[in-house]
Amino acid sequence: MEVSIEKTLGNFTLQSSFISGKGVLGILGSSGCGKSLTLKCIAGLYSPDKGAIKLNGKELFNSDSKVNVLPRRRNIGYVFQNYALFPHLTVYKNIAYGVQHLDNAKRHEKVLEMISKMQLNGHEKQFPSQLSGGQQQRVALARTLITEPELLLLDEPFSALDSHVKQILEKELLSIIKKNYHGIVLLVTHNIEEAYRLCDRILVFDKGTSVQIGEKEEIIRYPATVSAARITGCKNLFEVEVLGEEEGYIHIKAESFCLKAVKRKSELHTKMMAGIRAQDLRISSENKENPNTFECQVTDEIEGIFSTTVIVNCLGKNLQVEVPGSDLLLTHCKEQKQKLWLYIPEEKIFLMNVDQSHHGMTMPVVN
Repeated sequence: MEVSIEKTLGNFTLQSSFISGKGVLGILGSSGCGKSLTLKCIAGLYSPDKGAIKLNGKELFNSDSKVNVLPRRRNIGYVFQNYALFPHLTVYKNIAYGVQHLDNAKRHEKVLEMISKMQLNGHEKQFPSQLSGGQQQRVALARTLITEPELLLLDEPFSALDSHVKQILEKELLSIIKKNYHGIVLLVTHNIEEAYRLCDRILVFDKGTSVQIGEKEEIIRYPATVSAARITGCKNLFEVEVLGEEEGYIHIKAESFCLKAVKRKSELHTKMMAGIRAQDLRISSENKENPNTFECQVTDEIEGIFSTTVIVNCLGKNLQVEVPGSDLLLTHCKEQKQKLWLYIPEEKIFLMNVDQSHHGMTMPVVN
């Protein structure tokens, strides 16, 4: 799958460019950043202003050669946010809708096979309004997969579901897809945890532009831009000055304190952006005299169900630290008025070029 397109709608301009092979590619970004528009252009529901779209060597769209294959001839399956089931048709007839060109016997055989694969036995005569959200999702997926598409597009497939059933249905959907479909899957989501659980690779979108693509571990560990870091949930971002290098490490200065970081980028600039994820920071009651260890004061706490986000002030800079909900260290130290120490692991710091930060972002996110 090769995509390189531009599309302007009103004041919004989409610039989407990526290549994807078989497996699940998650398209991640905030609402209104162009994720769904990209899918609609690929499916042929919108025509790009310029560029090209190619699937398995076949051109679906090319503005230069005037190619624009009709949506129904692209062999692409599309599962919409609201599933778009026909409310007046039964489960059986919804699934059969896409294979009406087959003779009765063949169509009946394929529909029954898909009903069995999607674990919908016993629901054949029910209407969408009689089904749970998960069952509706499986019907929509069955209706799509029965056409044997080369590409499967999933547009926020869990947005209509209650949070308490999401993870169960995520596992179910992923299992069904991996057992019954071996093509290319593009899954749109605004949730980084959902993307990480379901996808093999992640494409990050911001304000209409694709800013980074890679293996999901790489995207989380080494975001390429401030936009990618923000979208993937990093809360601690700040501008630093590069002071020098030493045996695989670099020394950086962030206002009033100096840090040591593992060197990963071959090209370094005097001014860069640094990031460290909240869950990678450590708070201790002892100063173990490691590099990157500083005295800190807790200024605020945000309690969650399973963890607590602690805001600490360290030499004038505020940082967010995620600690387990059962961690009694902070409570004990505050009650005893003991000192607290913040450790910033050298290997967890990542650097980004200021001039490559999307839209020229140079200001620190925390200060």
